[in-house]
Amino acid sequence: MEVYNLKSKKTLILVFALAMIASACSSAAVPCSEAEITTGDNGLPDLGGCEFTFAVENAYLPFNYVDPSDGVAKGWDYDVFNYMAELMNFTPVYVPAAWDGMIQAVADGQYMIAGDGISITAERDKIVDFSDSYIVLQQRILVASGNDDITSAADIQNGDYKVATQKGTTNYELAVSLFGADKVDAYDTFDFAIAAVISGDAAASIVDEVAGLGYMGANKDKVKLVGDGLQTDPLGFAFPEGSALVDVINKGLAEMKSSGKLQEINDKFFSPGFTVSYDDIAECDAQIPEDYLPEDCEV
Repeated sequence: MEVYNLKSKKTLILVFALAMIASACSSAAVPCSEAEITTGDNGLPDLGGCEFTFAVENAYLPFNYVDPSDGVAKGWDYDVFNYMAELMNFTPVYVPAAWDGMIQAVADGQYMIAGDGISITAERDKIVDFSDSYIVLQQRILVASGNDDITSAADIQNGDYKVATQKGTTNYELAVSLFGADKVDAYDTFDFAIAAVISGDAAASIVDEVAGLGYMGANKDKVKLVGDGLQTDPLGFAFPEGSALVDVINKGLAEMKSSGKLQEINDKFFSPGFTVSYDDIAECDAQIPEDYLPEDCEV
């Protein structure tokens, strides 16, 4: 009678299983927050192909959006970060995230970086680290194209008007400081705020100038920017505090600025020539008020 050593068989199975797990782990991509950073042939940091998680809203023109014609996520954030990935040998992993809570999620370490046109403020700097600024924007007043009653902040302050903004933004904070909380309606997304202006539910919105220009590209008959700039905001990428990746991205930005590549991408997205509108990317959702839906929606 043949005797089987069950203990030996179990040991072999366990060893094989552990080997398979070790092999899987060794083949998995290393997160960039744990990667060894060396110097590449181009003199820039080399991250060795690690995975770099990037939080994006995918609903904030012209920084990030999903193109309805092909279902591909596009925008300034994607062009810049993809180019940096080529320069510094990392793999971008874009993670859709709601704007409300995005900065706190970065602070908690859920993402290695966040884009979305984030204004650098002293309050936010208490919980996250910022990259160098990649552009400085003016905050402006946006109204419906037929509205000639509002030409400045003083008109809103002295009149009975509602101002629509996106909650959790510096646009919202500025609107409250200028006009008082009673005059300000906060929406979950920027496109809802603009839709409120177009539909007449609000008289105006406070927007970053480039976002306003991006929206106006295909909607010059619906909205316009009025008055002078209300506030200057530098924009930057947000990171968990103490992240070594801040220096990596700063070096990438510096290279893109000196080569002219950053200006090329800025010209592509931050001008009236950018013609994608919120009507183009809005989803036909029965929960969205009818006035805020694209004209061809059937829900």
